[in-house]
Amino acid sequence: MNNTAILECRQLTKRYTQGELDVEVLRGVDLTIGVGERVAIMGASGSGKSTLLHLLGGLEKPSGGQVVLDNIDINKIGSSGLAKLRNRALGFVYQSHHLLGEFTVLENVAMPQLIGGKTVKEASENAVELIRRVGLGHRIEHKPGELSGGERQRAAIARALINKPALVMADEPTGNLDSKTAHQVYELMLELNQEMNVSFLVVTHDHELASKIGRVLHMEDGLIVS
Repeated sequence: MNNTAILECRQLTKRYTQGELDVEVLRGVDLTIGVGERVAIMGASGSGKSTLLHLLGGLEKPSGGQVVLDNIDINKIGSSGLAKLRNRALGFVYQSHHLLGEFTVLENVAMPQLIGGKTVKEASENAVELIRRVGLGHRIEHKPGELSGGERQRAAIARALINKPALVMADEPTGNLDSKTAHQVYELMLELNQEMNVSFLVVTHDHELASKIGRVLHMEDGLIVS
């Protein structure tokens, strides 16, 4: 693996087969993401964007090809090792925030560190610092149902960053937000990228916002075409 890369995939393929249904979703994708780099992936619905993100994040297994994350081939480690690698090296942000409604912002953001074995005190201190950094210091004890859409995504970004991952993967992170709020969320991601040197891989339909990310890749029929 390239020493300046946090993630590489080579000839990545994914085929879904069920009965007579046989669909090739990815047809040999090559991609390298550098340390601290920002990459946006665009493409029509069904082009394979979300499937690619799931394979790169180890959420699904590829039909063929290789994914190397932080110098580790994720197909060569067991499920336990993969879970630990994901928790350490990756953060995830989705279109729907996936915050747990019965827990406060503090508890939601601290959770990945608690899962990773940190004490409640240490995880809470780290979470408070990050929550304040994303502009939610006044919402620490609030639950997701009491937050606006933009605030929920800010909390989700804080949760994705709590373990200081090398790479954050975001799947349509502003898809449910109005344009002004979406712009604020992207500005926050750019600031955190520069401050923390965390890489961002963002799937989006928004051309204007994608242009601010940095490198823009286009997917078509299961391939990166530009």
